[in-house]
Amino acid sequence: MSSALLKRKLDSSFQRLDADGNGYAERADFQDVGARLIHGFGQSPTSPKGKVLAARLDAVWAELAAYADADRDGRVTSAEYHAGMTAAFIEGPAFDPVFHPAAEAVAALCDSDDDGRLRREEFVVLHHAFNTPAGEEATSFNRIDTDGDGHLAVDELVAAMRQYYIGTDPQAPGNWLFGPV
Repeated sequence: MSSALLKRKLDSSFQRLDADGNGYAERADFQDVGARLIHGFGQSPTSPKGKVLAARLDAVWAELAAYADADRDGRVTSAEYHAGMTAAFIEGPAFDPVFHPAAEAVAALCDSDDDGRLRREEFVVLHHAFNTPAGEEATSFNRIDTDGDGHLAVDELVAAMRQYYIGTDPQAPGNWLFGPV
């Protein structure tokens, strides 16, 4: 297990999530990611995909907060985020029932033509919605396109999310989900 790798990925994840730079991850930050995705793909928050995405991101926040927000102030620091992600999703039981459905909802929303795969252009929108610095999209896409067909199957994207958020294999393609770690 590479705890240093996982720490870098969680640090990066926290920084991207804390888009307003206030030093906390909050429910609003999860909602903002959802809103950027929904808007970026031309969906309505009341569309079926928009509703599912919002509900699944809320579930991730609720699970994270249950493990991390010890003082119940509705926000978590970077240290609390690390502890909560570890307790809930990395070592705990919540990845498959909570995080995995959220990853599927993200992938489904990004698959704008419902063909079961993402085009490069859709992946770029995903990158921007997650506040990933521009310029790494092509490399990230190529690394996680494990079958090299020029598209990301929804399953490839969900697998990459799993590898990114809870994986410790330094060679896993999913480590490149949001650029180099």
